[in-house]
Amino acid sequence: MSKQLTCLKTTWNGREAFTLRNDLVQLVTLTGGGHIAEFQFLPGTQLPVLNPLWVPPWNSIEPYLYQAEKHSAEYGPINEGKLLSGIAGHNICLDYFGPPSEEEAAQGLSTHGEAPSAKWEKTGLHESAHKLSLKLEVDLPVAGLHFIREIHLRRGESVAYFRETVVNQNKADHFFHWTQHVTLSPPFLGPDISRVDLPGTRGRTHPGAYGDKDLLEPDRAFYWPFAAARGGESADLSLPFLKPGRGFVATVLLNPRRELEYVSAFNAPHGLLFGYIFRRVDFPWVAIWEENQARNAPPWNGRCQTRGLEFSSTPFPVTRRQAFATSPLLSATTFSTVPAKGRVTVGYLAFLAGVSTKLDMLRDIQVEKDVIHLQGSGRNTSSQLVASGLADLDWPTM
Repeated sequence: MSKQLTCLKTTWNGREAFTLRNDLVQLVTLTGGGHIAEFQFLPGTQLPVLNPLWVPPWNSIEPYLYQAEKHSAEYGPINEGKLLSGIAGHNICLDYFGPPSEEEAAQGLSTHGEAPSAKWEKTGLHESAHKLSLKLEVDLPVAGLHFIREIHLRRGESVAYFRETVVNQNKADHFFHWTQHVTLSPPFLGPDISRVDLPGTRGRTHPGAYGDKDLLEPDRAFYWPFAAARGGESADLSLPFLKPGRGFVATVLLNPRRELEYVSAFNAPHGLLFGYIFRRVDFPWVAIWEENQARNAPPWNGRCQTRGLEFSSTPFPVTRRQAFATSPLLSATTFSTVPAKGRVTVGYLAFLAGVSTKLDMLRDIQVEKDVIHLQGSGRNTSSQLVASGLADLDWPTM
């Protein structure tokens, strides 16, 4: 195997992890909850070395070790504290997206389902001169599901490929939520230095996620990226951290004319573009969450700035009861389905690109054979990425 492709069992901030590297990038995934904690260029590549993903300011633990009587003062009660004790970067929400009900919390469940708080196991590692693949798996006994994630890196590419499979161990069809909870933060994301882009259409603000600290008017329809803000103003949701002390949750329906969708974020000073590409049939929604020093309870303590770009099969992070009571929304489906004793597989990718610092906004992303085309809005701001693993994802082209 080429020394340029490695997967090592490591630690990250005291947590058990696996670090995958090729000659360009490094990706760190945690076994506690399966969170993707880092994805960045390597030093010496002459490309910007900056991790876009959120690293919470509190000391984290393995979430499966959370005990309410011991940890609630530091991380909050079990309904959210179990997740928050171990959260980082990109986490999976499965089999529900949002908080548990009171009854579910009493049974030990936390926000976003079992998967992001459980212990994942390595079940496979494939290494060759040109490709590296790590397989992680986790059982979700309450949901009766088994989850498999494969992460692939290829030599000479700043792309990470993901294949995920949900296996239904029940004798009945299972309706569930499947959300990639991608969360970004400073120093990559910041006011006046960055923006987010996605092919959004109609959207709706949350009925009241932040109460009197909500940046946006609750339960309002809008067209991406402009939403009604409190006080009669309009907020451009492509710009992060507009008002300290505020937060919001909103959802955006992605363009139904596309087969492949994307979310991206750009840091202008570093000329660094980060994003994900995925099939609309798998994830038609993007839930946008922003915490801008609004939450004062532990572990937030009024010090967090973070933006979630959560591509999902469901629009809002609410209880399971609320989610199914309001389905469908904007004439679009709001859940995933896996048949009795069956399985469902999805594929998506994450990418990093060093681009022109003059990129004002990303106009489009197109995929063709083994190339990702990044189309900027200005002259000489478009670029390409080699992505030879696209064929493995069995995608259509845009």
